[in-house]
Amino acid sequence: MKITDVRKLSTTELASESTKLRDEIAELRRRLYGGETQNVRVLRSKRKDLARILTVLTEQLAKEKI
Repeated sequence: MKITDVRKLSTTELASESTKLRDEIAELRRRLYGGETQNVRVLRSKRKDLARILTVLTEQLAKEKI
């Protein structure tokens, strides 16, 4: 997910997307440690997407607070 796409989302959409990504990351970790998958790059990209979403969410909440 690109940062321009993330910035277009509202705070509620960002919050729901972050929850969904956290669940996906937990599932990917379970599969990785269980030996079901070997693709670490997917996990890395999901973590980066989550970081982008949380960064934009924090920025938007700070703007709303002011």
